[in-house]
Amino acid sequence: MVQLISGYDSLLLDLDGVVYLGNEPVKNAVSSILAVHARGLQVGYVTNNASRTQESMAEQLAGFGLPATSSSLIGSARAGAKMLLERINVGEKVLVVGGEGLRVAVLEAGFEIVDSHKQLPKAVIQGFNHDVSWDDLAQASYAIQNGAIWIATNQDWTIPREDGIAPGNGTLVSAVHTAVGILPDVAGKPFAPIFRSAIDELEISNPLFVGDRLDTDIRGANNFGIDSACVMTGIATRKELLGANIEDRPKFILGDLSELLLDYPKSKKTKYGIRVNKTEVELLAGKVLVSRGDPASLDALRAASELIWTCGTPIYALDVEPALFS
Repeated sequence: MVQLISGYDSLLLDLDGVVYLGNEPVKNAVSSILAVHARGLQVGYVTNNASRTQESMAEQLAGFGLPATSSSLIGSARAGAKMLLERINVGEKVLVVGGEGLRVAVLEAGFEIVDSHKQLPKAVIQGFNHDVSWDDLAQASYAIQNGAIWIATNQDWTIPREDGIAPGNGTLVSAVHTAVGILPDVAGKPFAPIFRSAIDELEISNPLFVGDRLDTDIRGANNFGIDSACVMTGIATRKELLGANIEDRPKFILGDLSELLLDYPKSKKTKYGIRVNKTEVELLAGKVLVSRGDPASLDALRAASELIWTCGTPIYALDVEPALFS
């Protein structure tokens, strides 16, 4: 058996929805990551979470029994601070909207943090925090209107929590955008700065990136030119995968991280469709149907995704069997 991960020199993982949900590890995540470590591969964590310090995230991972340190964490806060260094001088004033992780990254980069537009900041950097207030967003808006450059750590519309899906930093960025009429430069996924930081800081060359969001994780990895896998333990749904745009399509679809240690099933073209293992999905007269196997299975999702992505007909023009995406 050839393990999926064996073709790579390293593994890059998103955190929320991939390794943990809130304070709890995702099923099979810890044992799988430890097994990857045991095979001698380097493991890094690439997260858009800018509210926490890299040290606190590393401590949480260590609490699960994972050999993680702050140097193995690549966060959008530090990537955003690097962008500031490219745009303004060290020592300049920066208005920070976000949590402790972002404030620490900005301070470590050598900038002075201010909290009001009246202090004439040269830049605004915006990240997620549970306690961001209307006044925080207003101060950012005023500063941007006065000429401050604007950097966002990420634009994640939602974040997975133990109790469900909650609004993310993208909703807060959108509020400021509505007031100022321009868009920020973005440090985190799906944009290149955070991926470049991961490659450079971890000194790796051929990683597999695993995430749970198509619009940030998968799109970002694909655009940066590294292989991607979508794991079905977080945000992504079966329906989203079936209808994914070309830039959002992962190379692999995984139930959880334990499948990194398995031989990824090969697909085979049949007369009317795609077969994965013993499951076959066919396209007949505009209808996408499971002709053999369980429509709710992961193999059915893999086969149906490949069939829809390669058939040349947009998904809205197809009649897809509801059990494939329910």
